[in-house]
Amino acid sequence: MAKILAVTNQKGGVGKTTTGINLAASLGRTRRRVMLIDMDPQGNATVGSGVEAGEHTVYDILMGTASLEQALVVTAADYALVPSNGELAGAQIELVDLERRESRLREALEAVREDFDFILIDCPPALNLLTINALVAADAVLIPMQCEYFAMEGLTALVDTIRRIRETLNPRLQIEGLLRTMFDSRNSLSNEVSAQLREHFGDKVYRTIIPRNVRLAEAPSYGKPVIDYDRNSKGAQAYLALAGEVLRRSEAA
Repeated sequence: MAKILAVTNQKGGVGKTTTGINLAASLGRTRRRVMLIDMDPQGNATVGSGVEAGEHTVYDILMGTASLEQALVVTAADYALVPSNGELAGAQIELVDLERRESRLREALEAVREDFDFILIDCPPALNLLTINALVAADAVLIPMQCEYFAMEGLTALVDTIRRIRETLNPRLQIEGLLRTMFDSRNSLSNEVSAQLREHFGDKVYRTIIPRNVRLAEAPSYGKPVIDYDRNSKGAQAYLALAGEVLRRSEAA
């Protein structure tokens, strides 16, 4: 049965989509069966996977007009994708009047959960019904974050959100891990924030650190994960290391 991880942070520009795409591809290279769900109306995970949204998207799944199997697209990078596009923005309004509005993604995933080892959900940078659907469907949360001034404040708000979801809608929801992204070891503030994360969250902080890397930034414009764009780059090697760490934690659980 698949482990479902929501890749989320209410702060934008911290590497959520980059992490979703590259972790999915890296796990796929270990012969795990992986699905990536694009829950962001911007559709960046879809474009960054080299996919064009077809007849069915995650919008149709949430509205109940298509099954998850109908929307699945096989990418060229060893993982399956449920695509998204701008139509998903309307779902935030339409879901309000629907029954079981918070659990529609979870219900859709039940039909395919046995077919995958990992399901990653790329969340939008906001706490709305799309993100809530992801958190209700997930077993755990993977939090990408930059080690910068406002990071700890935003993290506190996110941890509070996870606690509230666990108390009301999804009692199994846990923090899987915190991933330091866009890291520059030459920056003293980055090192200070990194040390604070270790102090407060201990083993929840992944040992793997994702560095600032030009190849990571370039790869989405070619519709490829970085391991297909430049496998020898520091970014590619970091995400392969992260996949190994995710697997070890999963096997130890």
